[in-house]
Amino acid sequence: MSENINNSGFRKQRLKELILKLHRGESAAEVRQELADTLKSIPYGEVVEVEQELIHEGLPESEVLRLCDIHGEVLEGQVDLSGAKPVPAGHPVDVFTKENAALKKVADKTMQLLGVIQAVSGSDFRDMVLALTGCFNELMDVDKHYQRKEYLLFPFLEKRDITGPPKVMWGKHDEIRDQLKGCIEVLRTPGLEKEDLLATLDLLFIPAVKGVADMITKEEEILFPMSMDMLTAADWWQIHRQTPDFGFTLVEPEADWQPEGMTEATEEAGLVADGSVRLPTGKFTAEELMAILNTLPVDMTFVDRNDKVKYFSQGKERIFARSRSIINRDVRLCHPPGSTHIVEKILEDFKSGKASHAPFWIQMQGKFILIEYFALRNDRGEYLGTLEVSQDLTHNRALSGERRILSYTDPMEEN
Repeated sequence: MSENINNSGFRKQRLKELILKLHRGESAAEVRQELADTLKSIPYGEVVEVEQELIHEGLPESEVLRLCDIHGEVLEGQVDLSGAKPVPAGHPVDVFTKENAALKKVADKTMQLLGVIQAVSGSDFRDMVLALTGCFNELMDVDKHYQRKEYLLFPFLEKRDITGPPKVMWGKHDEIRDQLKGCIEVLRTPGLEKEDLLATLDLLFIPAVKGVADMITKEEEILFPMSMDMLTAADWWQIHRQTPDFGFTLVEPEADWQPEGMTEATEEAGLVADGSVRLPTGKFTAEELMAILNTLPVDMTFVDRNDKVKYFSQGKERIFARSRSIINRDVRLCHPPGSTHIVEKILEDFKSGKASHAPFWIQMQGKFILIEYFALRNDRGEYLGTLEVSQDLTHNRALSGERRILSYTDPMEEN
């Protein structure tokens, strides 16, 4: 038996058999005892492999999701973390873990309040409702934690063919979010009675808090150690740099993290090997970029820091005519002499930092035209040039009421 316990293939096959027993409806306590008796513990990476294999073999993801909590209950304390890599301070996993610690405190406090609600009444019950509302509002902050997993971490796992477990975990995220929202809605019900709250305690409130706590265990015993093994420093660097875009849950990171050899310039915007244009939020080909710029319902003209016209968009219905003869021309020469002093003033104020936006609007041939000038600056605040944006707002100014149903017709034609 000992040689089998140390054999990865045997362990995974045995775990698969035990999980399938759960799906056949056998007792979680009995399966847990059988796991402890036959395997003692199982490495975290093999848990993910088994779940992935079960899905590949035809076990529906919905069924894995349905019994996700039972799996967690059976595996809790049985997962071997001895081979897990250390996590540097400020690393994305370190941030996730510290958020979990804060969430655990709120979850524990919430469960304590729920445990004594039967004994309170009158004004004490009202105070209890307020306290619980505060707790569930804090727990709802877990949404940012889950979004970072879904949109930053899971894509890297999927690139390595780890697809099933992220889908199952995402489904669990949605379930927890819905439960938390439901709790908040109940607590905000005007004139909420104690009996109404007690009626939903075991159906909604306790499962919601337990769901948050159980997810913490799944992350720290399986997901995060496995991810540390699978992802490279460059992968984590991308996740780290995008984390602030989603926000933090309950706590701010105490330390920053930067892997050796990675700098802010590593992921700078620019051309990549396949000829695409890479920007911080994605990349596209020159053809795609041109289509985007020419589809926007505005006219754009870019003037560089040396006051030379460098680009203009070519939408189907331009407001002001442009020809390629203006490229590399001084912008002052592209305006009537009577308005040159205005152009000079805008450029002067944009370059000095005195202003960054100059809007104008005119009536022209029965149309209402908005013309705006924007100062373009880099992350260091240095002036890069000026963007002129013109748009015909006649149509938009005539809109009224609402349209919430999909329609491809012009609303002006409906009147």
